[in-house]
Amino acid sequence: MSTTERPRILIVGGGYVGLYAARRILKKMRYAEATVTVVDPRSYMTYQPFLPETAAGSISPRNVVVPLRRAVPGAEILTGRVTNIDQDRKVATVSPLVGEAYEVPFDYLVIALGAVSRTFPTPGLAEQGIGMKGVEEAIGLRNHVLEQLDKAESTTDEEIRRKALTFVFVGGGFAGAETIGEVEDLARDAAKFYKNVKREDMRFVLVDAADKVLPEVGPELGTYGRKHLESRGIEVYLKTTMPSCVDGHVVLSNGLEVDANTIVWTAGVKPNPALARFGLPLGPRGHVDTQATLQVQGSDYIWAAGDNAQVPDLVGRKAGNENAWCPPNAQHAMRQAKVLGDNVVSGMRGFPQKEYSHSNKGAVAGLGLHKGVAMIVMGKMKIKLKGRLAWYMHRGYHGLAMPTWNRKIRVIAEWTINMFQKRDITALGALETPREEFYEAAKPAPAPAKAEEKKVEEKAKAS
Repeated sequence: MSTTERPRILIVGGGYVGLYAARRILKKMRYAEATVTVVDPRSYMTYQPFLPETAAGSISPRNVVVPLRRAVPGAEILTGRVTNIDQDRKVATVSPLVGEAYEVPFDYLVIALGAVSRTFPTPGLAEQGIGMKGVEEAIGLRNHVLEQLDKAESTTDEEIRRKALTFVFVGGGFAGAETIGEVEDLARDAAKFYKNVKREDMRFVLVDAADKVLPEVGPELGTYGRKHLESRGIEVYLKTTMPSCVDGHVVLSNGLEVDANTIVWTAGVKPNPALARFGLPLGPRGHVDTQATLQVQGSDYIWAAGDNAQVPDLVGRKAGNENAWCPPNAQHAMRQAKVLGDNVVSGMRGFPQKEYSHSNKGAVAGLGLHKGVAMIVMGKMKIKLKGRLAWYMHRGYHGLAMPTWNRKIRVIAEWTINMFQKRDITALGALETPREEFYEAAKPAPAPAKAEEKKVEEKAKAS
């Protein structure tokens, strides 16, 4: 038992699983039955399926994040990182944003760190690449793309112009296909307001090592999605990798070489590397190894779920696949979090644990305004949708899945307003360096040159 008067449930991570598990636990708990503490470097949860629309300007950045303190007012929110977990002493070391690290005792532990971008030691990628895991990256991508159009409009150097108008996206899954679809829409609309930049001047390239795009929606819809992107002038190269992108010079394994100022990396995710420091049993790819009850193997007081967990897929195993695991997506993370929350409360009260089992309900993907694909699973029947109807399904599903009514209403209101006005094309690149202009203004003015120095300068110029 910890030193606090009541047991502490420590949740490491404030993403999908962290937020939903905390809400579920607080809902199921009796008053003052336990203290719920959530630790995360950010004080908000990001709804990642909306990041492509944020990059395109269809949704404001603030509306795709949910403040943890508002969403789980009954929990203690600590802004920092858990750097170590001592299971013997049941304490976690928290490193806050400022100040010295300190220890937080716990009685029950939830690991919900999620995933990070899966990268490779590709030369130039760290310096040139842009990820799509956080709202900051979505804002940065939007500003960056619009700034490239400004550069192309303002230069007479054809090489600079060509490089500015070339956009390379690596990864053809949900994140990659949706992002390139939304960004191409943004660039196409923005080009209408430029005199010297046309859509025909731009080059969009989508690269993936796999043999298909959007594998999550099945081969038929994946093929449709690829053809749809190609119909919009996007070059799609499958079974292709990017060995190098030093200084924006992109080299592809199929022999193609292009110069691009924009390289977006969406080639999958991997479990948070911090898991390796916690002394937990890990699977072959670095996920926390859990039982079907979401309890960590060998423990009765630690649970894990979501992208950082290796959770058995009971439905797949009943169908004959003995090595089936739940895929790392939002659909599973949100549902696992509810079962996890129930199990934490049950474990605290000494009741049996419930196993997580969920049949796939399908998948939806937006490929830009009024464009998308959707596969809805109803029992043994699969309904496949394309185009505008699929796009409505995409927005409907994610609009309802967005946490809290506050954010649901804001997102739907923004969509409604955007139906009656043109897309905003303002680039706010200065947001990344907001103090630069003030710093230049506040610097001491250079001292005036003395009269003798002026004469010497004048003589030197005359000679």
